[in-house]
Amino acid sequence: MSPYIYGIKNGVHVIDLRQTLTKLKEAYEYVKASAEEGRVPLFVGTKTQIQRIVKEEADRCGSPYINFRWLGGLLTNFGTVKQSIARMKTFEEIAGDDGNYEGVIKKEALMMERKRVKLERSLGGVRNMKSIPSMLFITDCHREQLALREAQKLGIPVVGISDTNCDPTGIDFMIPGNDDSPRAVALYANVISTAVLEGLAVRKQTRIESIPEEKAPARKAKTVTKDFAKRAGKTPDKKVEPTPAKSEKKASVAEVKVIEENAPVVEKIVAVENAPVVGMKVVEDNAPVSKKKASDAKAKPAVKVKAAEKKAPAAKVKIAEKKTPVTKKVPVKKAKPAAKVRATEQKTENAGKEKAPEKKANAAKTTKTKKSETDK
Repeated sequence: MSPYIYGIKNGVHVIDLRQTLTKLKEAYEYVKASAEEGRVPLFVGTKTQIQRIVKEEADRCGSPYINFRWLGGLLTNFGTVKQSIARMKTFEEIAGDDGNYEGVIKKEALMMERKRVKLERSLGGVRNMKSIPSMLFITDCHREQLALREAQKLGIPVVGISDTNCDPTGIDFMIPGNDDSPRAVALYANVISTAVLEGLAVRKQTRIESIPEEKAPARKAKTVTKDFAKRAGKTPDKKVEPTPAKSEKKASVAEVKVIEENAPVVEKIVAVENAPVVGMKVVEDNAPVSKKKASDAKAKPAVKVKAAEKKAPAAKVKIAEKKTPVTKKVPVKKAKPAAKVRATEQKTENAGKEKAPEKKANAAKTTKTKKSETDK
């Protein structure tokens, strides 16, 4: 720090304030430019006499801060830090707005409250920080060596206050000044916070200005179309619009008829749907009453053709349905020979009657023979 020391008086090193002012201006410009890009610094100051100042200035510009103790790995191991922040938020939800811990046992509530207070002291200022900060503002670089080393590992730029007992190497924007007195630290922190506020204000203004510039051509196009529509409604061009529309309408009707005669059913329907019906309607709106009737008369045959096309396949289907059950009933009719069955039944009855006396005669013969044998 020898280049920044003005002299020694009563064994105390006095810092050159002219160099302090130039370095503070450089830091101010850098912080303002970074705030215009949306990058906000992390305020770090853990001395007891500086804790309140750091918190007030960070809250004034809406930046995160660490004012109690720097946790090792806060930047290099930010994933676990996010987990502990989530734990703190869960404890706050359980405690409620009043902090009564309703529905929780008294002993568990006391343990949760102790953990919550401990996390609140060390991580209360970083609770809304979702990612690693893009810049650090350290009030005492000699005391906050851990924060400085982590920022150097991750390549994060550092704006720091260095006293005569501090090594300025590794500090990107060094401000030579007294880091022990609260008034001096309050002055430096106030300058940095105002730089952040100004940068954010410029960023917001540029965003507001860029939005109407993008929407301006769209508004102009809308006004032009409205004016054009009004002009067209007041003074329609009868020479240009109706004549080509009529010729297109006649040609389209002729083409539809040819397609309907030669194409299959599906293609006919598609052709009718793709016919320029919209163009015909536009011409009818702009045309006089006599022309409307003529266009309606020409449009009717297309409707009749649709009806005829729809009826034709239905008739074919009905004929096919009538023929199919007839073919199924033919073998059933042939399988009913009633006269033949009756003739065969009569024959069997006559044959039975003829065989009955023969059976009786044979029985009488057998009895006679048996008697003769017994007599013998």
